[in-house]
Amino acid sequence: MTALAAPASPRAPKRRKSTEGRDAWLLVLPALLPVMLFSVYPLVYGVLLGFTDAEAGLNAETHFNGFDNYTALAGNELFWNSFKIGLIWAFAVTILQFLASLGLALLLNLDLRLRWLARTLALIPWAMPPVIIAIMWQLMLNPNYGPVNRTLASLGLPSSINWLGESAIALPVVIVVGVWAGMPQTTVTLLAGLQSVPAELNEAAAIDGASTWRRFWHVTLPALRPIITAITTLDLIWNFNSFALVFVLTAGGPGGTTMLPSLFAYNEAFRYGNFGYAAAMGNVMVVLIGAFLILYLRAQMRSRNS
Repeated sequence: MTALAAPASPRAPKRRKSTEGRDAWLLVLPALLPVMLFSVYPLVYGVLLGFTDAEAGLNAETHFNGFDNYTALAGNELFWNSFKIGLIWAFAVTILQFLASLGLALLLNLDLRLRWLARTLALIPWAMPPVIIAIMWQLMLNPNYGPVNRTLASLGLPSSINWLGESAIALPVVIVVGVWAGMPQTTVTLLAGLQSVPAELNEAAAIDGASTWRRFWHVTLPALRPIITAITTLDLIWNFNSFALVFVLTAGGPGGTTMLPSLFAYNEAFRYGNFGYAAAMGNVMVVLIGAFLILYLRAQMRSRNS
């Protein structure tokens, strides 16, 4: 009689899967540890710090105070005014940055002479740290010897303007600087999207008699919509959290007209030593901006599906 073959153990695939899973975790762990150490841990610590009365000082004791920081924050008009300024700054810079970057990307996408040089020059602000950009613009806008006022004087226009020191114009001027500083990244992203649009679509629309504007509106723009959603979302987050550029330019002045919420929280923590209160401000900013972004992305997804 021939011996029947023993059936394979049903536990073998499970053991193989568990071994593969363990090996996968071992491979991911070296990359996961820095993320946990430098991103997740500070985030969790900052959230927990917002529920304490932590203050500066070597021997200062920290106690859990529940929602006391948030109760005090609800009645802090200075913080909510800075939050309003932050929203104006973030939306203005993001919108103007997108419009200027889209126009520049469309120009750089054309087959022009010295296009490589124009693309290189467009990337210069991206290679400069925000602090250097702020110092450069401070020198350019200096009311006494800055080239901007000198140019106005040579044209016979008012030339004694304190661009960063007058409350009425400080925020618009800082917005212009923010747009200039952030344009390269948005331009490169949109330019990559333009180059991925099939040329056959534009050619077919042109053969059907569509004008340049109609080809852009009905062919190019819909193809760019996913990229536009992604880059405007990222720009809005980065602009709202902007710190170094505005800090060096105005430090929140004059009279608090450029006091972004990140600057307000910085002053609360490192000038007045109220770390727990400043952390609560950060938690509120994250929740409110996160809620807005969820609504924005959901609306974009609905428009794409429709």
